[in-house]
Amino acid sequence: MLFFLFWELYLDLFNMKTWRWGPEGHGAILLVNCDKDSRGSLEPDLNRSQLVSLDDLQDMSPIVLTCDGPDELFDRHKLVLSVSLSDSRRVRVFRARAPGGTSIFDYKGVLGPQHLSYRVERQLGEREIGFCAEGLTFPDADFSGLVSLSVHLVDTVVGMPWHRALPEVPLFTDTVAFRVAPWIMTPNTQLPLELYVCSVTDAHGSNEKFLDDMANLALKANCKLVICPRVENRNDRWIQDEMEFGYIEAPHKSFPVVFDSPRDRGLRDFPYKKILSPDFGYVTRELLFSGASSLDSFGNLDVSPPVTVGDTEYPLGRILIGGSFPKSSGRRMAKVVRDFLAAQQVQAPVELYSDWLSVGHVDEFLSFVPTSDPKGFRVLLASPSACLRLFQKKKEEGYGEAAQFAGLGHKVKRSINEMLADRHLRNDSFHVQSCIDWNRDVLKRELGLAEDDIIDIPQLFSLKGAYAEAFFPDMVNMVVLGKYLGIPKPYGPIINGRCCLEEKVRLLLEPLGLHCIFIDDYLSYHRLQGEIHCGTNVRRKPFAFKWWHMVP
Repeated sequence: MLFFLFWELYLDLFNMKTWRWGPEGHGAILLVNCDKDSRGSLEPDLNRSQLVSLDDLQDMSPIVLTCDGPDELFDRHKLVLSVSLSDSRRVRVFRARAPGGTSIFDYKGVLGPQHLSYRVERQLGEREIGFCAEGLTFPDADFSGLVSLSVHLVDTVVGMPWHRALPEVPLFTDTVAFRVAPWIMTPNTQLPLELYVCSVTDAHGSNEKFLDDMANLALKANCKLVICPRVENRNDRWIQDEMEFGYIEAPHKSFPVVFDSPRDRGLRDFPYKKILSPDFGYVTRELLFSGASSLDSFGNLDVSPPVTVGDTEYPLGRILIGGSFPKSSGRRMAKVVRDFLAAQQVQAPVELYSDWLSVGHVDEFLSFVPTSDPKGFRVLLASPSACLRLFQKKKEEGYGEAAQFAGLGHKVKRSINEMLADRHLRNDSFHVQSCIDWNRDVLKRELGLAEDDIIDIPQLFSLKGAYAEAFFPDMVNMVVLGKYLGIPKPYGPIINGRCCLEEKVRLLLEPLGLHCIFIDDYLSYHRLQGEIHCGTNVRRKPFAFKWWHMVP
């Protein structure tokens, strides 16, 4: 009898051929070997057919082929390990030439691209034969994530010359199914590990003060700060748009993986050349026949905290992307990216409506913050209506002459009275509010939210042609580092020595145990149609929950 042994966990013959989700599920797991364990290598390990480092073995799933039978059985029979043509592009198997190999030359590739079968070399008396398997591709539109390996006991009819033309007869076949581990995003509720930000210079000078503010914020949150220098970012400050951090996990190993967006501007080489490294993987999806639109940037990609919708649990949350209004012909995220996200299965995507914005990103009207209550989070939505109500209240209290953009010497001031009387600004705000309300309904339906789970953050927008832009720094476009929030300073009307917009946001968020830290990003980011979230990126702690325990 032949059987496979995975991770020193026995799988009985009835379960080996299938893979089942859930806490009572079964099946083996492969990691895509998308990191770069040899610093001398120029590409991910999966691109090489031979080992480049013994550390590479830690990213692979060990397999033990146990042969229980007399040596004489193998005089007239052979063992053959095989993979289908379609699966051979998804998996590669290495064989240890000798038990406990101490050199990369002790291992050779035996299955994978261009290698569909392997006659197992067995020594006399050998009962356990070791292999290691790596994933080569993530699940995608044309790949469910499942691959299978088979082992055959074949009658070779040795010693009978007149039988040589006869086909070999497999006397026994056993098959094992693997699932390639999905790429998993982490929401704002997960603890921050690293904060990334770019050093840039423009007509207003360098963003050194902003970098100092980020350093102080990271220090408060006990989070490492990583500054991408200008020589590496080519003066491209939008590091959130360039990439998204996630991770992959199997029972024996987990490591972070950066998803490189198709936008390919100044930061295009940074994820591949600087982040891809030992135990830090890389994945991307390319647009083959068209250029990237603004909606392909990853400011247009977010993920909710864990939610329950009716009877359906999403223990790893749900991915959120922005697109056009349903049944319209507006801008959408590229299909190749949408297909990749959906194929991971564990964070079922929700498409929101973001095409009403000039830049078109979900982070312009939406954010999540952690809370310590049973819900665990709140959704923050930008709200023109809330802002107009606040300004109307301040007018009625006698502060109608207090001015927006107070403290900005280079910006024309607008009093509360003037803003409330501006018919165009009010109409623009009503239009934007209707767009956000449509998303509000989608979020409540698709994330199982109640009205109390949503907090309206006062924010005005104005239309430039058919598309909306933030009228003042967009406070929802914040960076969340645990309970510390780095919020764009709105430069609102000063009343009794305090910005009334900042005071309102503190009143909404600080009772939840959050710390609001308002940071000036006006010249370096807001004037360029972005804010703090657009100009930062955060790698977070993976979920404690194991993805294979869920049922998609």
